[in-house]
Amino acid sequence: MGRMAALGPDVGVVAAYGKLLPESLLQIPRLGMINVHASLLPRWRGAAPVHRAVIAGDDITGVTIMRVVKELDAGAAFKAVKRVIGPDDTSVEVERDLAEMGAEVLIEVLDQMASGKASETPQDESLVTYAAKITKAEGAVDWGLPAERIHNLVRGLQPWPLVSGRIAGTRVLLHRTELTQAVSPDRPGTIVRAEPDRFEVVAGDGHVLRIRTIQPEGRRAMSAREYLAGRHVPPGARIERG
Repeated sequence: MGRMAALGPDVGVVAAYGKLLPESLLQIPRLGMINVHASLLPRWRGAAPVHRAVIAGDDITGVTIMRVVKELDAGAAFKAVKRVIGPDDTSVEVERDLAEMGAEVLIEVLDQMASGKASETPQDESLVTYAAKITKAEGAVDWGLPAERIHNLVRGLQPWPLVSGRIAGTRVLLHRTELTQAVSPDRPGTIVRAEPDRFEVVAGDGHVLRIRTIQPEGRRAMSAREYLAGRHVPPGARIERG
């Protein structure tokens, strides 16, 4: 802190830092400290905004440049930019794009602050949601959940911990899935098709989810075709919570 004070900074910038900063540190830069936050605040304050947006099935997110205050991600916003979340986008893809967008909008805000033209808008506290830290346990998905919910978990729990399950006792990780229009009366978790291009499992709402990319534990991720070429998975087998 002493080194920072000795520099006499005009402004401080924080990005992807998960701890609250003390008031003594916030007071050092002449123009204060700003944060590059990967959501459209006040939605998804907290540690995992990109993952939570994808898991929730949000169709839009973005980056907000905001003033750092002692409360978690609660400072006034300088500027926000939006990014549409496609139905098959993963958190890795969204986060990569937001990093590039955040760098661009950060420069804009810094230029505005330097020229004295920056404006701040307080957040609407009635719209606040929190993005809790991702845990490993979230990957052990219950196949009794609706197909869309499982698909969103597959997309959002990347690159870690990934959605996991067990097929014939072997743990697998799911990297890519696809929603289908098919329905089945079979029990949730039942593998209703195990063909080269149609590796499909029924979810809790009866809708069928297609597995596109799968990773047996200890092996690399592979297409469903590659996976099925090396093992026999009969229809009626089950993918268990794992």
